[in-house]
Amino acid sequence: MFILAISPGTGFDATRWQAVLASGVDGLMLREKQLEAKPLLELALRVQDLAPSVELWVNGRLDVALAAGCGLHAPEAYPDIPGGLVTLSRPLHAEGQWPLRAAAQQLLVGPIFPVPGKGAAWGAPRLHRFLDGVEPGPRLLALGGVDDRTALSLRHPRLDGLALMRALWDAPAPARVMAALRAAWA
Repeated sequence: MFILAISPGTGFDATRWQAVLASGVDGLMLREKQLEAKPLLELALRVQDLAPSVELWVNGRLDVALAAGCGLHAPEAYPDIPGGLVTLSRPLHAEGQWPLRAAAQQLLVGPIFPVPGKGAAWGAPRLHRFLDGVEPGPRLLALGGVDDRTALSLRHPRLDGLALMRALWDAPAPARVMAALRAAWA
């Protein structure tokens, strides 16, 4: 199971970030929309120094992703990116987006459970119906309201893992959350 932590957009807090990076996450998406290019690049490089084994993605900033040598998560309205330019992650909010997004290396599917401001939740049954119909391709991660209590209901052979924000960043002990998630998934 691959677990992607998505930063909450509140800036760098050394204690909190180190706890999340050391918790056992496999990847981190920098979703710090308030940062200009230079501070965001500095943050990306800092993360790479702190956790070189954690796969890094930058949300919505191709320039920073290229400069840092990491993946780009292109949000919903982001323009198409030429193939091979960068490792690409995309959201998948509706099943009909699959044909257009299946060439990406990673898709964040959801929201699976209710999240403020993110539209109607899919729920586990809809996610499973979708997963039943897709062929092998990009890494698929469930996103939106997922935590250690709901993760087990999402297990499916075609689902590669989870993308988490609040479940990790709001937790007093992110490592305990990760241990519970991995135990529930095993």
